[in-house]
Amino acid sequence: MEPSVIGARLASSVVSPLIKKLFLNGGPGAGLVDKPVRVSQLVSFRGEQRTLSDKALHRIAEELVQRAVQATGTEEQLSSFEVRAVANSVAASLRVMGTLDMDDVQAVNLGHMGLARKLRSMSRTATLGLSADAVELHAGVLSTACLHILNFFTQRSTFVPRTLVEQSRSIEALTLKIDSLITRAPSPADGPFEERYARYITDKHGKLSIFGLDLSQGPENWRLDVAYLSLDAVGDATGAIPTRLSADQVLAAQDRVLLRGVAGSGKTTLVQWLAVSTTQKDQLDLYGLVPFVLPLRTLTRGGATLPAPNEFLSAVDCPIAALQPAGWFDRVLRAGRGLILIDGIDEIPEDDRNDARRWLQELISTYPKNRWLVTSRPSAVREHWLSGDDFAEADLAPMSRDNIADFVSRWHKAAGISDQYAQELLRAVRVKQDLGRLATNPLMCGLICALHQDRRGYLPEGRKEIYDAALSMLLFRRDRERGVYKPGAIRISEAHHIQLIQKLAYWMIRNGRSEMDRADAVDLLAQALPTMPKVAEQGTAEEIYRHLLIRSGLLREPSVHSMDFIHRTFQDYLGAKAAVEGLDFDFLIANAHLDQWEDVIRMAVAHCRPTERTRILTGLIRRENVSAHGMNRLHLLAAACLEHATELDPEVRAEVQQRASTLIPPRSAEQARALVEVGPVVLDLLPGPPEALPTDNSDEEQHDGQPKKERPADDESYFTVLAATRIATDAAIDVLARYRGHHELRVRGELVRAWSRFDTDTFGQEVIAHLDEDNLYFPVSNVAELQAISSYGGRARIKIAGDFTVADFINGCREERLTHLWLSADIGDSWKWLEQLPQLRCLTIETPLPHLDLAPLAPLVSLRTIHLPTEVVIAGIDALPSSMNVVRTQLKAV
Repeated sequence: MEPSVIGARLASSVVSPLIKKLFLNGGPGAGLVDKPVRVSQLVSFRGEQRTLSDKALHRIAEELVQRAVQATGTEEQLSSFEVRAVANSVAASLRVMGTLDMDDVQAVNLGHMGLARKLRSMSRTATLGLSADAVELHAGVLSTACLHILNFFTQRSTFVPRTLVEQSRSIEALTLKIDSLITRAPSPADGPFEERYARYITDKHGKLSIFGLDLSQGPENWRLDVAYLSLDAVGDATGAIPTRLSADQVLAAQDRVLLRGVAGSGKTTLVQWLAVSTTQKDQLDLYGLVPFVLPLRTLTRGGATLPAPNEFLSAVDCPIAALQPAGWFDRVLRAGRGLILIDGIDEIPEDDRNDARRWLQELISTYPKNRWLVTSRPSAVREHWLSGDDFAEADLAPMSRDNIADFVSRWHKAAGISDQYAQELLRAVRVKQDLGRLATNPLMCGLICALHQDRRGYLPEGRKEIYDAALSMLLFRRDRERGVYKPGAIRISEAHHIQLIQKLAYWMIRNGRSEMDRADAVDLLAQALPTMPKVAEQGTAEEIYRHLLIRSGLLREPSVHSMDFIHRTFQDYLGAKAAVEGLDFDFLIANAHLDQWEDVIRMAVAHCRPTERTRILTGLIRRENVSAHGMNRLHLLAAACLEHATELDPEVRAEVQQRASTLIPPRSAEQARALVEVGPVVLDLLPGPPEALPTDNSDEEQHDGQPKKERPADDESYFTVLAATRIATDAAIDVLARYRGHHELRVRGELVRAWSRFDTDTFGQEVIAHLDEDNLYFPVSNVAELQAISSYGGRARIKIAGDFTVADFINGCREERLTHLWLSADIGDSWKWLEQLPQLRCLTIETPLPHLDLAPLAPLVSLRTIHLPTEVVIAGIDALPSSMNVVRTQLKAV
């Protein structure tokens, strides 16, 4: 029955006296105090002047409901039990008036329906478990009650005089709001410039180069809104950022974020997306902010000092920088309207990074209210590098199988290639382990797509072989097969192309640069041309430079005065080749401790002959005058290089592995993170668990004088699993499967949490199906995982960690086995569905809601324990049977 019908049939003479009991008697006068009197201070059932007990409040709700049932003739539609349940829910909704953050004038301005909606939104769980008819009755009674509550407010002797005062206060508050909007919104003088700047941001950053698309009939660039692939970011242990969320939402969780990601993982693309989002009305969280995209490699080219805010636009060669109104940047940043995107801490020399941090700290101290994102490769800055400045930290996660499939499908669609090729490539990525290990970021996925199409389905397997094939494709075959060469045009062989470009790459690496001045690049080519007469006779150094820039597909000009590589990976690969050909082994070893050289060292080992590999690897593991931390890093780097050492002295290989064994297995979170940064090659070095594991899970049991949870072997097992789950390639499943019989709860908990990072069926069959169930909740984030759990015979403890309908969950679980359920996501509009779980004994409710009514849980006869967060305010506990225990606790992740 409609709420209005219930209101019409309930006489005021019945309702008004009941509602009046909910409030204290008010005195005369306008109540001229510093702050308005809140509704929460007027109610009679809370505070020091409390005159109405909880039981009395419940009796009022019961009488309101009973009167509504009688007045509307719904006795036959609802059982007596449902009527009592509705009374409980009405009491719960009325009870939240005690926490209502508004005064009586504001309540009247809401209207009775608006106030009813407000109370329902603050007590969302009050109607859980109610039937549709009961929910409708609750809404009708509450709306009627709110109508009489507002009428009561208007009749209070203080209402009219207070309203007169409120009018003047409203005018003052409105003036303050207008002043605030004027401060935050562009001034009339700034508006036209900001509109033009927004167009510049869209034009500059609204396109994305997708590797290899220029090899087909597809466009060389994609529109960013079409091409952007949302990847995941993983928060750190502090919890400032959720464990896992979409990377483009990191600034919704925190105003200051340091985001790490390996080469090609999509850091710069994310920066572009965030910048362009400020111009999109559908991006509510960022729309209207003013982005400043600051690539550090650009800001520091030529040894330039880092810019002041008024130089931000000119430092990145923004063509309208000179048009910015005087003081514009200061007005934007002081109002907190800035989105400062600082890209590539790793792309400046290590010695300059502390200067960059001081520059950043000065900016933040001057303009603290803005949003800040800083990106870096993982090894470039230590953990908590900016935590003192309230930066949360997150890592870009490797592409999942779904991400890879989505990317490959989009790439082939944009290239105008049959989906059959896409499906063939996806099968190859899944079957070929080396290929699958490479396809973990957008750059490598694009590279593999391009090679697969170019080679008609044939793909090399190793990283070096893939780069070699890509360079051949870019530098020579593309122009030859497209018929680009014309009579009289410059024609440079593939070998000469590589020789020239690798000289530029190595100069940049030796000088710690990710960009070089255009003039320096031309001068460097001029020095090299006399050694290549067949190239020199075709043009000047300037003409050869222009040819390399236009035709190589590897170089670009981010500004009219500078040059860089389309991706740092190619710079490192070609620079390493130049170092090996120049026999610069001692120089490589001397710089190996610097994070900017890590990929260079790995690629150098790939380029080397066997004796040269021996020289580099022994130089790394036997290097002197290095700190303990630096030596550990070199030992892990040497171990990572083994992946590229296709031929190597067995004694050298054994020595490298032995040195790495002092760091493997990891014994701390820091060591585990270091292994993750080394990458998938570490998986071959990770050991299995110690033998003869006990099965008792008691934390109190002593073993060799130590509690089991503190035993070193258990720590090693836990941190080994932690490292392998973060690497998250298919090869990691073999490592993790060795730990499926481990006894310790935190090891098993880490294994079940990792399920969503891997293929559901493979990881489920190899790991999840074999885990000891004792005290372990199995989180399910989708129907496929739930069905997999059911196929393993079901589990006693399940945590709902994703979106499910009631039907999906009930049909997918083994309800006869389920005794413990953890709800961390909403499912259904009420709790009535829980009655379909006959063995449910323990219910854990993880909720962001501030209030929770437990009364609808009373019918669950098998339920014995309810776990709730300590901060939630609960109601309806009196309605629960004595057999149910409510436990308030700090809920920990499974």
